[in-house]
Amino acid sequence: MELPQSEVDALVPNVGDDEQMPTRRLSRRHLFLGGFFALAIVVFLYFGLPQIAGINKTWDRIQDGDPKWLIVCAIFELISFGGYIWLFRGVFVRGSTRISWRVSYQITMAGLVAARLFAAAGAGGAILTAWALRRSGMPGRTVATRMIAQYVILYAVYMFTLLIAGVGLYVGAFNGSRVFALTMVPAIIGGLVILLALAATLIPEQIDHRIERWAEDSGWFGRLVTKLAPVPDALAVGVREALVIIRERDGAVFGAVIWWYFDIFTLWAAFHAFGDPPPFAVLVMSYYIGMFANLLPLPGGIGGVEGGMIGVLIAFGVPSSLAIVAVLSYRAFSFWLPTIPGAIAYFQLRRTVQGWRDEGRDKAATLYKVKSPAT
Repeated sequence: MELPQSEVDALVPNVGDDEQMPTRRLSRRHLFLGGFFALAIVVFLYFGLPQIAGINKTWDRIQDGDPKWLIVCAIFELISFGGYIWLFRGVFVRGSTRISWRVSYQITMAGLVAARLFAAAGAGGAILTAWALRRSGMPGRTVATRMIAQYVILYAVYMFTLLIAGVGLYVGAFNGSRVFALTMVPAIIGGLVILLALAATLIPEQIDHRIERWAEDSGWFGRLVTKLAPVPDALAVGVREALVIIRERDGAVFGAVIWWYFDIFTLWAAFHAFGDPPPFAVLVMSYYIGMFANLLPLPGGIGGVEGGMIGVLIAFGVPSSLAIVAVLSYRAFSFWLPTIPGAIAYFQLRRTVQGWRDEGRDKAATLYKVKSPAT
């Protein structure tokens, strides 16, 4: 007796129609439009921006960069990606047997490319990562909680660095400008975000259910509040999960530090390739303030991140020609270096997930045959 296809699908976890590959975000049309848009901005950055800034020899200067330091840029960026994979495993691979180092590489690299090309603030990468984890058999609530925890850990490094570097520059502990808007304003933002995240741990458990009961008879306002109710609960659970991971002293948490700081070291090495870098605290603040542009609806923040970093560096007193050439070279490594291996990882991940699906079907069919009477 053979198991009908529909019944096999019902027995296999995480293979429902609502769990299909998010191919609509990575269709050929999206690939073409995203690639064309990214290419157009890159052409403007490398050819239009120098003309507007009055730096006619920027392209020649890029070509004259020190090859040794450009190689160092590539090495630092690869180490940064390694830190991200390490963090991913520290957060998600806890008791999982399916997600090996190879699969971790596939998920993170494919997610990085999706985040860079198809959505603002990493949304495309988050969707793809969540889909892959669900297909591995991880419960949806666990995926959501650990994804929030991962972002909490990542951006804790971001905000603490803004706070420390900003205050340090303003009080003169670090070399660089003491301009309030460039130092204390970002530091205040970082401090407020940290306080809000810690305050989230005070939110009672299952607050969403309490809010829903409170708002159920409040008309349109109640419906709006009900839709937003899961947000504070998810944030609270995610922050608590991040604190648990940190308290466990899992070394993988340092993957977040490696991810951010080796990316900054890539920018530092790019400055060395064309001249002398500014004080490291200035470099750090310019980097993180420029990264705010990732919130804009631009693929990978292309254009916004470069413009933000260059503008802040110039405001800190870095020569405009050096700032432009160093930032553009840095972004060539940070944005384009993972593109080809990430695209390959995406298709490898599709085959991996299909293997999980086939494995689940085989187990379901075997279980059915064992339990069914002989015919």
